[in-house]
Amino acid sequence: MFQLRVYRLRSPEALYQYATVHWERHLATFETFGITTHGVWTEHCDDGNRLVALIGYPSGADPDQLTERIMASPEFAADMDGFDVGDIVDVQTTLLDPTAFSPIR
Repeated sequence: MFQLRVYRLRSPEALYQYATVHWERHLATFETFGITTHGVWTEHCDDGNRLVALIGYPSGADPDQLTERIMASPEFAADMDGFDVGDIVDVQTTLLDPTAFSPIR
């Protein structure tokens, strides 16, 4: 199962910091918990500062439970060290199942 995650940040500066420092740190943390990161992008638009990520969960995992475990972990706390989480003003998530012909499974 995949999840599309869209983060809206308070400012261009917060987006830059989150994308280049803190989300990059998440890659190793997520891997520790069996999550694969397929891509991370910043969105070009006039009405927001958004980071978009596509991640894959291990087979049989409950995305909500695994997310809670990760966010309570010391690894995640270290990932976020030095970032004001109040600068993340919204997170939207969408669970996705690949079609039979999808190149990413």
